[in-house]
Amino acid sequence: MADTVQILPESKSTDKPPVVVKKYANRRLYNTESSSYITLENLGEMVRLGRDFVVYDAKSGDDITRGVLTQIIVEEEGKAGHHLLPTSFLRQLIGFYGGSMQGLVPKYLEHAMASFAQQQEQMRSAVQKTMGGLFPFGNIEEVSRQNMAMMERAFSLFTPFYRGVESSSSAPPTDASAEIAALQAEVERLRKELATARKP
Repeated sequence: MADTVQILPESKSTDKPPVVVKKYANRRLYNTESSSYITLENLGEMVRLGRDFVVYDAKSGDDITRGVLTQIIVEEEGKAGHHLLPTSFLRQLIGFYGGSMQGLVPKYLEHAMASFAQQQEQMRSAVQKTMGGLFPFGNIEEVSRQNMAMMERAFSLFTPFYRGVESSSSAPPTDASAEIAALQAEVERLRKELATARKP
């Protein structure tokens, strides 16, 4: 998850009934749907997949979902490179506790995150629609994969010469004529496909 973090629309979590999770005194979490013990990391993955869940204290029956979600955030923030909440934001958030604005903050944050998720989805749809029109011969991922493969082949042509200079090896350089021909053919193919895509 350098992974790109994706904010899922609220509606995705309502497709199925929430998974009921029980938390025992030994801090173990039990998924009643799969009849297996799980971890906070598993619950975090469920959130990212849009699957809703509720967590109950196994002894008292109290709903402790909010506390568990907070624990997941603390764990994620503790991972290297996973910092999502700026220190200044955390300080401001703490400052609202007990203040006159405390009751307004939750609704404001919910609205802000919902708006952000909606904008993200609109941008994704717009990019896919625009790029789909430019590249009718395949989706963006496929085009990126082809371009990356072509670049890797191009860089591989220089690798024998670079290694030869670096190691002063007397081994003869690899014949690159076949690679050059394949690369030229690939470039020509992509050029033709792009020209076709631009035609009205």
